[in-house]
Amino acid sequence: MGDELIGHCDGLMADESEGTVLLAGAANLAIAISKAIAGLLSGSTALLAEAAHSVADTLNQVFLLAALRRSRRPADARHPFGYGKERYFWSLLAAVGIFVLGAGFSMIEGIRALVHPEPIAELVIVYAVLGVSFVFEGISWLKAFRQLRREAAARRVPTLQHLREDAEPAVKTVAFEDTAALIGLVLAAIGVTLSAVTGVEYFDGAASIAIGVLLIVIAFVLGRDNMTMLIGKGLPDELVERIRAEIAKSPGIDEVLDVLTMRLGPDQVLVVAQVDLDDSASAATVELLAEQIDQQLRQEFPIVRHLFLDPTPADRLSQP
Repeated sequence: MGDELIGHCDGLMADESEGTVLLAGAANLAIAISKAIAGLLSGSTALLAEAAHSVADTLNQVFLLAALRRSRRPADARHPFGYGKERYFWSLLAAVGIFVLGAGFSMIEGIRALVHPEPIAELVIVYAVLGVSFVFEGISWLKAFRQLRREAAARRVPTLQHLREDAEPAVKTVAFEDTAALIGLVLAAIGVTLSAVTGVEYFDGAASIAIGVLLIVIAFVLGRDNMTMLIGKGLPDELVERIRAEIAKSPGIDEVLDVLTMRLGPDQVLVVAQVDLDDSASAATVELLAEQIDQQLRQEFPIVRHLFLDPTPADRLSQP
C-alpha cells in the first residue's frame, strides 16, 4: 500500500514541481532587477554579485521548466525507455549556469572591489532590497522544502536522504539555489554593514568573493549529482534487496542471483534480474512466470517501469 501511495504521489509531485519552479523563477526575476538597481546606486559589489546570482537562477528556471516538460514525452522508437533522463541533463546545465554566471561574476566583482575599493552609499536602499529579497527567497525555499518533505514522507525516508538520493532534480536545484541565495543575502548584509561601520571598503569585496565561493560549491554538488544520474545510478541497496525478495518469493524461482537497477528518471526505474529457474519448468511456464513477476513487481513498486528477467543457471556463475 505504501508503494502504491508513492506511485500516486509521483504524478502529483510532477505537477507541483512545475509550480515550484515557476514561483522561484518569478521571485528571482523581481529580486535580480531590484538588486541590480540597488547595487548600481550604492556601489556595493556584494549586492551586484547577488544580482548576478539571481539572474543566473532566473535563467536556470527556464532550463528546469524545459527539463520537466521535455522529460514527460512518451517513449518512441529512438528512445524506447523514454525521456526521463532529460531532467538530469537540463539540471546539469542549470548547475553550469550557476557556476559561470553567478560564481564567475561574483568572483570578478569581488576581486575588482579589493583592487579598487569604493565607499558604499544609499544604505537604506541596500538594506530594504536585502530584506525584501530575503522574504521572497524564503517563500520560494519553503515551497521547495515542503515538497521535498512530502515526497520523502511518501517514500518513507528522511528528507535529507531523499534530497541526496532521488529527489526531483528541478525541485532539488531550486532548493539548493534558494539556500545559497539566503546565505548569500546574509553574507552581502554582513559585508555592507562592516564596510559602512568600519569605513574599510574591502569587506564588501570580500563578501562578494565569499558569495562566489558558495556558488561554486553549490554548482559542484548539483553538477556531480546530475552527472551520476546521467551515467546510470542505481537504487539504494535497501530497495534493491526488497525487489530481490519480491522476485525470490515467486514460485518457480529457485534463486535470485543478481539484481541490477538504473534510474531513468525520479519515478522511473529499469530492473534486470538474473534468476535461476526451476529446472522442471516448461517454456510456457517460464513465459507465464515472467508475466506474473512483472505484474507483481510493478504493483508493489510502481517506480519499476521496465523489468527484464535473465534466466541463468546458478552453476554457470561459478564457472571461470
